[in-house]
Amino acid sequence: MSATTKSRIQRRAAGDNVWLGRVEVNAQARLAGRPAQKLNYEILESEEAVGRAMLEEIETAAREKNGDLTIILLGGRGAQALHRLLGQLAKTSEVDQLLSRLNVFTQDALAPMGSDNSFSFVRDFERLLGKDFFEKVKSFTSMHTDSEDLEGEMVNYLEALASHGEVDIFFLGMGPEAGAASHLAYIKPGSGAGAADLAGVIPISSSILDHHITKFKAGGSTFTEADEAECRRASHILTLGPAAILSARRIVQSIVDADTAPAKPASFRRLIETEIVDDPEGRQRQLDENPGLWIRLHPNVQSLILANVLA
Repeated sequence: MSATTKSRIQRRAAGDNVWLGRVEVNAQARLAGRPAQKLNYEILESEEAVGRAMLEEIETAAREKNGDLTIILLGGRGAQALHRLLGQLAKTSEVDQLLSRLNVFTQDALAPMGSDNSFSFVRDFERLLGKDFFEKVKSFTSMHTDSEDLEGEMVNYLEALASHGEVDIFFLGMGPEAGAASHLAYIKPGSGAGAADLAGVIPISSSILDHHITKFKAGGSTFTEADEAECRRASHILTLGPAAILSARRIVQSIVDADTAPAKPASFRRLIETEIVDDPEGRQRQLDENPGLWIRLHPNVQSLILANVLA
């Protein structure tokens, strides 16, 4: 980690949670300055249709911009249809020009965990996207989950992400939490995330660990008992934070797994129905209790869902 990087990133502790953000950012002013938005969602007929719509988002971004594109991949079930589609296309030359422009990053991970564990997002990406995809994209950068210095790794990761400029598309899902709350990336309720926080290293919760393992099993991952045992020993979550989400040009959310995560409809209803207050302190409390609401502070969001999410 360079001295320049260290000087630009501020470490903030919120209980046992560690958040990393830019020194010069005023979190309260940033939070107060963002009007709350209604969530724009579209109901699609199938998981495959959601995947096609996500690909169309990348193609639209490519048409609207010259040069490279930076995207944040979503792990787990929510983007598997997109990943399968991209993997199939990568075996042809149909989207080679588009792939050659992509700088691809991940958004969260469990740690410590070996890079070859079947419950890691990177292994799942490799399984669905295939080697042709990784050979054709301009770059692929993931979080190092086996680092002895997790905070230092996250600072380096943020520097790599910043070197590519603005994130063009941040793909997000929505994880259910107790009381119909929800998490984005792995920003969990009560973790103290603020509007200036780019990334966090936070203790893992049993609900997120169970949700992580369940969605990987539902998605068809092949795993061993040793993989699951190592995954269950993970002590921390590495995650991009609210500031990274809010600074993206566009957010595309996908929710396709209410069948295997039956708490999601209640979480989604709370997400779309909550009235976000204007008072900065009250707003921060709302966001900490229900981090899924951070998406409602971004002006350019498309949520792609299946009908059962509204059940």
